[in-house]
Amino acid sequence: MANEALISVVKGIALKAKSGDVDGAYDGYRGLFASAEFATYRPEDQRQALKLMVHAKNAGRPTKAVVEAHRAALAPLATLCAALHEAVDYEMLGMCHQLLGDEAAAGTAYRAGLEIERARDAGSVLCGTLMRRASSV
Repeated sequence: MANEALISVVKGIALKAKSGDVDGAYDGYRGLFASAEFATYRPEDQRQALKLMVHAKNAGRPTKAVVEAHRAALAPLATLCAALHEAVDYEMLGMCHQLLGDEAAAGTAYRAGLEIERARDAGSVLCGTLMRRASSV
């Protein structure tokens, strides 16, 4: 991530998570993704911050903070998908929808990402991952 302000916020979130304040970390992600500033960051930097949260391993039932952070991630992910048409963004969008219980929206996102990735490289790991995710909803 190139933007110093974004790096600082993400480091603060990581420190909270590392110290055991998982809900505090997710509250940080929610605030970051919902901020007007987040939309001004480079798409690559947005994607990296989103990926840190969306691909994080969570044990058990999602807390309110986890749910709200994923809900806040929907808008920036939808914007990235519409603007850049990258399969990785559609995968994260689908993962957020799935965590939020919207299986239909998750399936739509996974299938859109799969279509893009198949055209790019049908033998890629991401293509296989998207096929598994799409078949799970």
